[in-house]
Amino acid sequence: MSKVWLITGASRGLGRSILEAALQDGGKALATARDTSRLADLKARHGERLATFELDVTSEQQAKQAVAEAVHRFGRLDILVNNAGYGHIQPFEYMPAEDFRAQVETNLFGVVNLTRAAIPVMRAQGGGYIFQVSSVGGRISSPGLSAYQAAKWAVGGFSDVVGKEVAPFGNRVCTLEPGGMRTEWGNEARTTLHALPQDYQASMAGFKALMDSYVGHEVGDPERIANTIVSLASRDAVPARLVLGSDAWQVVEAEEQARRETMQRWKGVTLAADFDSASPVWPSE
Repeated sequence: MSKVWLITGASRGLGRSILEAALQDGGKALATARDTSRLADLKARHGERLATFELDVTSEQQAKQAVAEAVHRFGRLDILVNNAGYGHIQPFEYMPAEDFRAQVETNLFGVVNLTRAAIPVMRAQGGGYIFQVSSVGGRISSPGLSAYQAAKWAVGGFSDVVGKEVAPFGNRVCTLEPGGMRTEWGNEARTTLHALPQDYQASMAGFKALMDSYVGHEVGDPERIANTIVSLASRDAVPARLVLGSDAWQVVEAEEQARRETMQRWKGVTLAADFDSASPVWPSE
């Protein structure tokens, strides 16, 4: 039986690669985007196996309508891919409040809205897969990405909890944490940082230079990642989180090692928080 997919942000980048891989695998899909006209070529090629839906993921009502449309068109929903998202690079001090909130609304509440809409359907039919396209930025901290990474850290925590709640229904929730990919993300992220404020040269110049040199040369292959997701959707067991890409592996490994070292260094203060514990043992300066 053909699997039924609902993919957000499917008109470009990784979302489009996932859509193409799912259709190539013989699946059926409801592809959502703010502008579905960019999917006309795929619609012409795949006919009734592909339906489109204009969706603003920040709308809870539209999220419910999208899930209902997938079930109406194809009779069920096997796989939800929450892919829609974007980031802007800018010092937090200079980031307009409305931009910060908009990024969180899309990157976090978009995931929440679609997940909430899909769970009852998947529970009633005896299971399904939910893939949350997060980022290596959900494990690390990069100066200039306060809104984006705040949302991605929240996506990981949210999905870990929900995954445990729905596992008895046969639902599988997997947070995907890719590193850099050759999509449009990097160019869009840099549109808000034409010139770095002088006060933030010390903390952000290195990251800005890295992004300026890395965008367009990312090691992550969207097609390979898309094929990995399609393969995961055929496995009985999927990880709660999956880091994707050699660059992601390297930075996560370094970050977690640093976190372990910090915990050990401050252990004497940590344990002193208990009733009847010894006085804090402060680390040497």
